[in-house]
Amino acid sequence: MTRAAEAVGFDSVWLGDHLLYDLPDGTARGPWEVYTSLAALAAVTERVQLGSLVSSLGFHDPAMIAKMAATIDAVSDGRLVLGVGSGWNEREYRAFGLPFDHRVDRFEEAFHVLRRLLAGEMVTHSGTYYAVDRCVIDPPAARAGGPVLMVGSNSPRMLSITLPHVHSWNVWWSIYGNTPEGFAEVVADVRARTDAVGRDPDEVEATACVYVQVPGGVGRTMGDPSMARIQPLRGEPQELAEQLAAFAHAGAAHVQLVVDPITQPAIEWLGQVLQALD
Repeated sequence: MTRAAEAVGFDSVWLGDHLLYDLPDGTARGPWEVYTSLAALAAVTERVQLGSLVSSLGFHDPAMIAKMAATIDAVSDGRLVLGVGSGWNEREYRAFGLPFDHRVDRFEEAFHVLRRLLAGEMVTHSGTYYAVDRCVIDPPAARAGGPVLMVGSNSPRMLSITLPHVHSWNVWWSIYGNTPEGFAEVVADVRARTDAVGRDPDEVEATACVYVQVPGGVGRTMGDPSMARIQPLRGEPQELAEQLAAFAHAGAAHVQLVVDPITQPAIEWLGQVLQALD
C-alpha cells in the first residue's frame, strides 16, 4: 500500500502508534509496532515522507525513541517526521504495564530530553520520571538538526510545551468536526498561542487529519466509538479534491487522509483526487 501511495503521487505516509484497542463487539485489536514498521517502509520507498501520527512518548524512554527515530531517519535518508503526543487510551497502557498517571508531566520531561538528543546534544538529565547520563545519539539522524518534529495535540498545555520547538502541529479529524470551518477555528487558536510563546506563527505548519470515504467504504471501526457520529468527506474525485482544497484555504500546509477503506485499491483511486488537486 505504501508503494502504491508513492506511485500515485502522495507526499507522505503515516502510521499510528497504538498497542491495543477494545472494540465495541468485545474483541481486542492492535496494529503493528510503529517504529519497526516505519523502518520497513523506509527501506522500500524512495520519495515519500514517513511519519508517526502520533507516537506516545509514554510507550518508551525518550532516549530510546531518539535512537529509533535517528535510525529510521538514516534509513530513509532524512524523510522521517516524528509526530509525538501524550497518548489517551488507558487500556493499552495497562495492558502493556506502562504508567498512565501524570501523562502530560511525563510527556514534558520526555519531550525535552528527546528533542535535545535528536538535535545532536550530549544530554545528562535526572528528573522525576527519566534519567540519562552523558547520552548522545550516534550515528545521528540524516537530517541536520534531527527529524522534523510534530506535536499531535491542540490542548493549551501541550502546545505551551511544544510550540517553542516543533516544526508543525496536527489535529485529529474528530476534534474539529472534519470540516474546513472547524479546522480554521483551531488554526486561529494555535496561531495565537504560537505568537504568545514568541514564535512567528508562519514558522509552525498547521496539519489536519481528514476522514475520507472512497468507493467500497462502509465505515471505520473506531477505537473511540464517540467518533462514529462524524461524517467523512466523500464524492467523485473532483468533488473530493475541492473539499480537500478548502482545508488549504483554512490554513493547512499538509493533510493526512484517514481513509475508509484502507486498501490498495482505495489508495489507487485517490490518485485521481491528487491529479485533480494538481
